[in-house]
Amino acid sequence: MGVTSKNRKMVLLENLFMVVLVFYPLRHVNWGLDLWDTGYSYANFTFAGLKHMDPMWLFSTWLANVAGNMLTRLPHGGTLVGMNFYTGLFVSVLALAGYFFCTRRLKMPAGIVFIGEFAAESLCWCPTAVLYNYLSYVLFLAAVILLYQGLTKEKRVCLAAAGVCLGSNVLVRFSNLPQAAMILAVWAYDVILWMEDRADQSGKAAGSFWPRILRHTGWCLAGYLGALVLLLGDIHMRFGIGQYIQGIQNLFAMTENAADYKAGSMLRGLIDAYRNGMYWAARMGVILAGGIVLFALAGIVERTLAGGENNGRRSLLQVRATGLIHASVRVLWAAVCIAMVVWLYVRKFCSVTFYSYDSMLYPGILFLMLTMLIGVIRIFDPRSPREEKLISGMLVLVVLLTSIGSNNNVYPSINNLFVAAPYTLWESWRFIRGAGERCIRIPAGLQAVISSFPAKGMLAAFLALCLFQFTAFGFRFVFAEGTGVQEAEAYVENNPVLKNVRMSAEKARWMSEISAYVEENNLQGREVLLYGNIPALSFYLQMPAAFQPWSDLRSYSAARMEADMERMEEEMTRAGAEGPVVIVENKYGEDLEQSRVLETGGSSPLMDQDTKWSFIVEFLDRQGYQQTFRSEKFAVYRKVY
Repeated sequence: MGVTSKNRKMVLLENLFMVVLVFYPLRHVNWGLDLWDTGYSYANFTFAGLKHMDPMWLFSTWLANVAGNMLTRLPHGGTLVGMNFYTGLFVSVLALAGYFFCTRRLKMPAGIVFIGEFAAESLCWCPTAVLYNYLSYVLFLAAVILLYQGLTKEKRVCLAAAGVCLGSNVLVRFSNLPQAAMILAVWAYDVILWMEDRADQSGKAAGSFWPRILRHTGWCLAGYLGALVLLLGDIHMRFGIGQYIQGIQNLFAMTENAADYKAGSMLRGLIDAYRNGMYWAARMGVILAGGIVLFALAGIVERTLAGGENNGRRSLLQVRATGLIHASVRVLWAAVCIAMVVWLYVRKFCSVTFYSYDSMLYPGILFLMLTMLIGVIRIFDPRSPREEKLISGMLVLVVLLTSIGSNNNVYPSINNLFVAAPYTLWESWRFIRGAGERCIRIPAGLQAVISSFPAKGMLAAFLALCLFQFTAFGFRFVFAEGTGVQEAEAYVENNPVLKNVRMSAEKARWMSEISAYVEENNLQGREVLLYGNIPALSFYLQMPAAFQPWSDLRSYSAARMEADMERMEEEMTRAGAEGPVVIVENKYGEDLEQSRVLETGGSSPLMDQDTKWSFIVEFLDRQGYQQTFRSEKFAVYRKVY
């Protein structure tokens, strides 16, 4: 086969890889209906601004909201399928950028990189509507690529551009601030260069350390601060910098009501996740230690049998005996690795309920731990080239930093493996292909062989389990109300926003009924006050929030809601307006109607437990709102004249 023909086949194969990586993230654009995060995010994009959004979320995720608002202006940007398509392309961009970086710059084999990127896409559990996550990942990945290029090629513009990406990321999501710790990779690389210079030139170049590290740090810092100044200047011109500062202050204050957003709580969540992962890693380590001992004993037996050689010659019986032992111990270990995988399933390490997080969580945690372990080993391996040390250190930082600032413990890191997954598979493949044996002397004058075969077998079995679980999870899981979609066989026919969206028959009935009511009463475009974990209705019904689509969020305090409602009521009185439509989950409607029938004076179990709900009830009573629609899921209140 000629070189030209071989190259043509490689090009065709790579084109196939790219097509799959582009379209695979779009597989679920019309599958499932989420009443929480998906519609909530799209409502914020559609009705972006201080009038319909909480200033805290508007400014703490500013660039994500700006980008999302731009997407709503594209063709079909007012539909769920259209927005899922546009936001899904961010995952495609991540996968393609990771693929080209790993194959072109890191020189990884294309097949391994493709498998890694496919696994990374499969692990994107978070709805693509949550753009402050995916835009963060895009800029973080861009920063990694630019830092690598800037340091290895000594390109100052790349270092400054990396700083721009990380600085901009603070305006995508304020909790991205810890990503500035990527400067540690810059400093570590400069230390590596300095140490290599000293070794090559007998210490003569030691004085070049500080100028180089200050130069690299300065370019990164210039880009970082420049991005912050420009973006904050834009916000100042639009709203005034005081509004931004107040929004960020509210972000810090919300921990009084949402304790899981406190720094200590988030850190404990990360530690607990890795500690739980260590439970499984320790047990797998015991199995591995047993395998190493088994192979060492087999090696001793083989050498003992070979001890009767004369002038390097062995009898046929000795050759056959040692060969039988050699093959048998490997077959036995393969059986042990298979048994280990079966044991992991039996012990609920992971499940085959692929619409659930349980199917990928612990494999994902151990995959993260494996990535960091490999990274640390390669950093301190004197045989590793400086470039490999750099990318290894950067990926350790990416895994750790991605989850900092989130209350979802390690889930964000699992969602952001677009370089880490190919890297881990590549390094594992190199180890499986190239690792050999080491001989050590033990008492009694014997030699023991420390074989790498047990580690190779266990690593291959674990990675096979991970890839199976990740792929099946990716094909089956679709986020809906914090869990996964289990049924998606029905459609809503009377709502253009939900056109062609598959969902459960129950949700289709809910949405058909409320959509028919909104259409009959011409309520599209009217402001709405939503309560009961149904924020997505703002987008699905095209009704902007009166002040906050998800008013029952713990991060949105009762005091702030009370102030917002007072301001809303004052505007209603001043303008003589009818006021917002109030839509609540039916359990709240039942609670209110029961209290009215029993004449309890505005008191009920739900009102006593939920201060924000009691504010809404008081508002409804003061303004003369009555229930005008009620279904299995929703209750609607409007003014009755």
